[in-house]
Amino acid sequence: MFIRQDLVTQGVDSLSRLHPFFGITFLVCKQGRLPVGSTTKFPINTEEQNFLDRYYHPSLDSNYYFQPFRVSGNNRWLSHKYPMSGSQSTRTRGQLSKSFLHDTDTDIWGWSTDYVAVLRAKLERDKSGKVPAFWLATWLFRHRKFGRQTTSKQIIDLFLREFLITPEEQLVLFDLYPPQLEGPLLTEEPFSDETLLKSFDSAPDATPDDGGTLIELSLRDVGPAFALQFDPGERLSVITGDNGLGKTFLLECAWWSLTGDWAGRPALPKPDAKKPSIQFSISGKSGITRRQAVAYDLERLRWPESDIRPTMAGLVVYARIDGSFAVWDPSRADPGSVRGLDSGRMIFTRNDVLDGLPPRIEGLIRDWVRWQNSRDQNAFEMFVRVLRDLSPPDSPPLMPGEPTRLPGDVRDIPTLVHDYGVVPIVNESAGVRRIVTLAYLLVWAWTEHRISSAMLNKQAQKNIVVMIDEIESHLHPKWQRVILPAIIDVASHLDKGVKPQLIVATHSPLVLASVEAIFDEDTDKLFHLYLSPEKDVSLDELHYTKRGTVDEWLTSDVFKLAEPRSTEGENDLNFAKAALAESTGDKNRIRQLTESLSKSLPADDLFWPRWLHFARAKGAM
Repeated sequence: MFIRQDLVTQGVDSLSRLHPFFGITFLVCKQGRLPVGSTTKFPINTEEQNFLDRYYHPSLDSNYYFQPFRVSGNNRWLSHKYPMSGSQSTRTRGQLSKSFLHDTDTDIWGWSTDYVAVLRAKLERDKSGKVPAFWLATWLFRHRKFGRQTTSKQIIDLFLREFLITPEEQLVLFDLYPPQLEGPLLTEEPFSDETLLKSFDSAPDATPDDGGTLIELSLRDVGPAFALQFDPGERLSVITGDNGLGKTFLLECAWWSLTGDWAGRPALPKPDAKKPSIQFSISGKSGITRRQAVAYDLERLRWPESDIRPTMAGLVVYARIDGSFAVWDPSRADPGSVRGLDSGRMIFTRNDVLDGLPPRIEGLIRDWVRWQNSRDQNAFEMFVRVLRDLSPPDSPPLMPGEPTRLPGDVRDIPTLVHDYGVVPIVNESAGVRRIVTLAYLLVWAWTEHRISSAMLNKQAQKNIVVMIDEIESHLHPKWQRVILPAIIDVASHLDKGVKPQLIVATHSPLVLASVEAIFDEDTDKLFHLYLSPEKDVSLDELHYTKRGTVDEWLTSDVFKLAEPRSTEGENDLNFAKAALAESTGDKNRIRQLTESLSKSLPADDLFWPRWLHFARAKGAM
């Protein structure tokens, strides 16, 4: 049996007011049987190093030690040089140095005769209370196996015996009372340092986890909202809301959180903001979620530039509303940067995507023709499949034709075959170009990622984040009704085992209706941005309910139309319904309303029978 995982985490909180001396140096000296009132040769630096290796080294891929005690800032990690630097300074300077007898620059050490009083004075000065014996024991013994009937008191007694704590020390320095616990003390599941470290920043020298997806985005005094919390779904997140409330802004912040750079203009704090910040959490392929908080620099009027990411995102493709694309590819990152973020970020304008931006991208025109004419047809076949999956319904699938030449252009131009003829891609409609461009970027990004990963002798990422702003842009309603499920299928079919996370913004009720058959409450979420009565932008996660018809979506909490019809028709209906509620009716007013209704409502509208019956009853017809 082992101490419960959550009890060790609780112990870290309980020890956070305690100076590290009491959990490291004091215990090292106790186990080393340091004499009182005299000195002996004691290699304290080496002994502390061994002690830290044994009890405070949960991340074996790091040279740093994790300590649960009082920290400066948010840094809980101690350098491997700590015994020779920070601890040495504590032992030889300041209040705690008075607890030792020590010859400078030697390994000669001993306790002073009043060391207990000195240590007690330090605890009182720090207002940390006595050393909590139980919680310190839970940390030190977190990997130890205990008998099934072991009690909290027995764990405390074991700690006192193992570290040779004297009766005077117990009385003066330690809190020996076992706390009241909720639930059992022990579990059959061994303690996991990896699970513990999910709640804390990674070590400064730790290799960042990769394959990350966005778990949390929290904004404070940034953009249109005083406070905004966005916790995207594991597979699909749909963001809705009126114009100007921040759908695009939210996607831009999500991109920045994942990649460390802005695709466009940086987000700005609200006027007079005191502590504007963005906090985000990224979960890597290891399953560990890392949280980071970045505060806006109010003096330099910018977000601090940092390549440090404890978790690096997997492949990210962001289709922006202006036709540009942003791509993050971890396999193409520059090894010379701090954490390899620099060259993995690529921002392409609409023209860059079409015509290329060497050496980063050849562009749709050249790549399409190259794929089509290559002996290796893998990329082209994938592109054809993606085009087919994203094609509009009730019409032949988008199918590449033979390349052609256009006047004044020396390139071979790709074409699409339609029922009415062959059309060069540069002459296609805006809707077709947007979908073809999206298909190309998905295939290009995945293909290049696999090539770059192979060159580095690494496995390709399995997590891909796809963000699309106004997914319905330029698309016919029939196309809007199928595009989102198609993209979900495409992203998951790029390669075996690929796991997509989609974050899309939309104004379209048809897009919302399109996922009724596939929406999964365990992996998908629906969000709505709105202006609160206090004139602050808020973001709510809405319960996704199947509406059946587009009219029902228009009158739902997402779009909040009173009537799924023209503004004139809605106004006339409201006036007419008010007249129906009156006990007496003005004939002239009823006639006027009848004339207005005849202009704004179709002849077969379901409201007509009720209204005509009312008008006849009032003698207005």
